[in-house]
Amino acid sequence: MFQRVIVAGRLGNDPELRYTPGGTQVCTFDVAANRRWTDRDGNRQERTTWFRVSTWGKLAGICHQYLHKGRAVLIEGEVDASAWIDQEGNARATLELRAVNVRFLDGGNTSNEDSIAEPESIAQDEDIPF
Repeated sequence: MFQRVIVAGRLGNDPELRYTPGGTQVCTFDVAANRRWTDRDGNRQERTTWFRVSTWGKLAGICHQYLHKGRAVLIEGEVDASAWIDQEGNARATLELRAVNVRFLDGGNTSNEDSIAEPESIAQDEDIPF
């Protein structure tokens, strides 16, 4: 099985960087993706969907360094589901997009080398046998 999600949008907040007990960097941020259309009556409609994104390792450090609220990005990754019981005893669940590739879509202060952060361990399109 294979799953891959691609989301293009803008950051809704500045990225937050933290470390696991083992020292691995984890960067999290929210991305808003807007969809616009015209309904049957000719009225313009818009819907915003928010995605919680996490990046790990070297990619987390790059995202924390170069991304900021309002920056346009294209995120490629896998959906990760989590469930837990909150302090009041209520069941909670969330979906998170675990990024494996982040492309900075707008100008900003990065060089061309920094505009794409892609871990070497991720298979490229030509590596996929179908």
